[in-house]
Amino acid sequence: MRSALTAPLTAIAAIVALAACGTTEAPVTEQSPAAGATASASTAGPITVTDARGKEVKLDAPATKVVSLEWAETEMLASLGVMPVGAADVKGYATWVTAAKLDSSVKDVGMRQEPSIDSISALSPDLVVMESDDEELAAQLEKFVPVIVAKGSDAKDNLKRMRDDLNMIATAVGKTDAATKLLSDFDAALADGKAKIAAAGGAGKPFIMADGWKQGSTISVRLFGKGSLVSEVGTQLGLKNAWTGKVDDQWGLGTTDVEGLSVLKDPETRFFYNASDGDDVFADGLADNAIWKSLPFVEKQQVTKMPNGIWTFGGPLSSQQYADALVKAFTG
Repeated sequence: MRSALTAPLTAIAAIVALAACGTTEAPVTEQSPAAGATASASTAGPITVTDARGKEVKLDAPATKVVSLEWAETEMLASLGVMPVGAADVKGYATWVTAAKLDSSVKDVGMRQEPSIDSISALSPDLVVMESDDEELAAQLEKFVPVIVAKGSDAKDNLKRMRDDLNMIATAVGKTDAATKLLSDFDAALADGKAKIAAAGGAGKPFIMADGWKQGSTISVRLFGKGSLVSEVGTQLGLKNAWTGKVDDQWGLGTTDVEGLSVLKDPETRFFYNASDGDDVFADGLADNAIWKSLPFVEKQQVTKMPNGIWTFGGPLSSQQYADALVKAFTG
């Protein structure tokens, strides 16, 4: 997704007209190899992967000089032990993604919505990893470097999609053993977190995850509903997404205003939000809003700002950070 906050601009543009008011419950699936992957962690020879376009991409050997054009894939590369030589919006990544930090050697190749072809070319990469919403960019890059395209999100099964993206990238860089370990640790964290929440009496309790932004005097709220990655993480922990409204098909996102949150009447609902950039519209912009203050989760002080730098569209490490934060809130 090519936006300043990944979905806040591009996905919002697609769903801003959605009405207020999503739940999902997908089982934890075992990590599955990316479609068409034909290499193992020990392979030093040619590799072929089939990416999200259904395109076979052939490499002479595992890629070592990789440029990444989206934060989720940048996180995945770093967590696999492959520090990209270049990445889009390195400064923004440092703000929104703390699960896998980048070395100072990583060169910034421009914004995610408009990376610099010249900056990418100057790094002489042997692979570029990007997401699937810019076919024209992929065609430009493929004139001088192999490109693999990750799906980035799929509200039909975002946990499986995340696993598939990770395994595809891991195959391309010869790190399938590291991917297996990441996913095994992630599954273990989900199982442990679910047990802790159940032991604390939190099984089946409702939760909401949201972002907010202000334009003029208007505050809009983006809800992570059915099919969103963080919703699936929550349901795997045994919780219930309380947002049951319409969401988009790719990201599982919906939008509303403060009044639209009044449908959340269950007094057990916990409200979580992200404000890693310091622009906290819930604590600041709504401090004197009568409707906000009347909401059950606000009255009961069940509003939790997530720790800064947990990327809600990330890989296994970001998703594990998010799961840990939910467990802490429901067991504290």
